[in-house]
Amino acid sequence: MLTKADIVGRYLPNHLVFGEQAEAFAPSNIALCKYWGKRDKVLNLPVNSSLSVSLAHLGSHTQIRPSSSGKDEVFLNGKSLPLEQAFAKKVVSFVDLFRRDQVLPLVVDTRNNIPTAAGLASSASGFAALTLALNRFFSLDLEDTVLSVFARMGSGSASRSIYSGFVEWQMGQQADGMDSHGIPIPVFWPDLCIGLVKVSTGQKAVDSRSGMQRTIDTAHLYGSWPAQAAGDLEKLHAALQSQDFEALGATAEHNAMSMHATMIASWPPLVYWKPESLMAMQKVWQLREAGIPVYFTMDAGPNLKLLFQQKHQALLEAEFSGLEVVTPFAVD
Repeated sequence: MLTKADIVGRYLPNHLVFGEQAEAFAPSNIALCKYWGKRDKVLNLPVNSSLSVSLAHLGSHTQIRPSSSGKDEVFLNGKSLPLEQAFAKKVVSFVDLFRRDQVLPLVVDTRNNIPTAAGLASSASGFAALTLALNRFFSLDLEDTVLSVFARMGSGSASRSIYSGFVEWQMGQQADGMDSHGIPIPVFWPDLCIGLVKVSTGQKAVDSRSGMQRTIDTAHLYGSWPAQAAGDLEKLHAALQSQDFEALGATAEHNAMSMHATMIASWPPLVYWKPESLMAMQKVWQLREAGIPVYFTMDAGPNLKLLFQQKHQALLEAEFSGLEVVTPFAVD
C-alpha cells in the first residue's frame, strides 16, 4: 500500500537545504459542491470531485524557521502547543514527510484569522499554508499541482486552498492520487459576496473525518451522494460560465442540504446544526420568498455562508447581525 511518505519522497532531493525562514499565506475556501467521503483514507482521496470559492484575506499565515531549542515547536495563534496536542501532532507528522530521517528541528508558527475547527475550513487553509511554506523553506520549487496533492494529504480541502478564486478539486482515478488535485477555474465574478453567519466558533464535537466515516458506514442515503455531487458539479460549471447567480446559489444550497441529509441519516444521527443555524436558514428562505436572491451553504459545522450579490449587502447586514462579508473578487 502506498504511503504519504512514498509519494512525497519522489519529489525530494537526497538532502534538504534550507534558509533562515519562510512564510506563506493560504486562503480558506467554501465548497459549493462538497467533498464528503473518501475512496482512500490514508491519502485523502475523495469519492467525488468538488468545487469551491476562496475567502480572499481569510485563512492561515504560516512561518517556518529552524528551532534553537533542539526540538520541534508548534505555535497556533501565538500560543505554544504541547507536541502531544492533536493539532501539533498533525503538523509535526506532516513536516516529517519532508524531513524523513534528516534531523532538523523546526518552529512552525501558524496564525488563523478564521476560527479553528468550527466548520469554517481552517484546516484547509492551514495545511495549504504549511505546504507552501515548506516548499519555500526547502527551496523545492514544486509545481502548484504537486503542492495541491501534498496539501490534500494533510487535509482534503487544502488541495483547493493552494489557489484563490474558484477551484475544482478533481477526484482522480490513480491509486497514488497524483491526478487528485485542485485546478483553478478562470472565472472572475466581482459582485459575488459571501457572508459568514457565525452561529458558533467553538470546536466541533465531531470532527469532519469522523463524521465522514460514520456517514459512509451507517447512512443508506449516502449511496446517492456521488451521483448527486457529480450532477451538481456540472450545474455549477454551467452557472459559472454564464454567471447565472441564482443557478449558482440554488445548486450550492441544494448540495449542502443533501450532504447534511446523509449525515442526519447516519446512526447515531450526525447533526452539526444548532437552533440558531435553523433560524438562519429559515430567514434565508423567507428573504427569498420576499424576492431577495440570497442562498446559503454549510460545511460540517453549525455556521452558514450566505451567497448574494453586492447590491443586497446592506440589506443582509441589517438582517443578520454581525455578518462578516467577504468579496473574493473585489478590485482594490
